[in-house]
Amino acid sequence: QVQLVESGGGLVQPGGSLRLSCAASRNIFSIYGLGWYRQAPGKQRELVAIMFSGGNANYADSVKDRFTISRDIDRNTVSLQMDSLNPEDTAVYYCYADHTGSLYWGQGTQVTVSS
Repeated sequence: QVQLVESGGGLVQPGGSLRLSCAASRNIFSIYGLGWYRQAPGKQRELVAIMFSGGNANYADSVKDRFTISRDIDRNTVSLQMDSLNPEDTAVYYCYADHTGSLYWGQGTQVTVSS
């Protein structure tokens, strides 16, 4: 199993930046995929970014060139740096892990982009 604890999030003005972090309960090298989904009100949960155990990453088209996923192996954490935020990025962001055929989720953290 994998426990995930998120931090970060909050309220930011359009054009601003936020950083989300997610601490995993096990060595992240052993986790096939570690990343972030988000869910806006009235919408389905969507993939934002994922980093695979080999180090490569994928992003949703809507966040490419604005968001960057990274990992800290020593701390077993994955982070999401979000720049040039716009109101359409407002959502609850969930850290998730794809490990041994199962998906594990964090509790979610609210990101609100508003002036």
